[in-house]
Amino acid sequence: MSVRSHPRRDPAESGGVEIQLPWWAIALPALAFAALLLLILNPADAHAASGTPAATGLLEYIQALVSRVAP
Repeated sequence: MSVRSHPRRDPAESGGVEIQLPWWAIALPALAFAALLLLILNPADAHAASGTPAATGLLEYIQALVSRVAP
């Protein structure tokens, strides 16, 4: 028994290619852009840029642990 093949439509004839995106594919980049734009407009809210970095404290702690264990 043979199977019927669906004829392919030319995108130019049907009015173009239709792309469907989930809602979050538009909402999340828009939200991230808005948050970054707000940080640029008011950099005082960027608390992560001030003070000592957390990585420095973690590295000092690891170094202290290694120095206690190593003779």
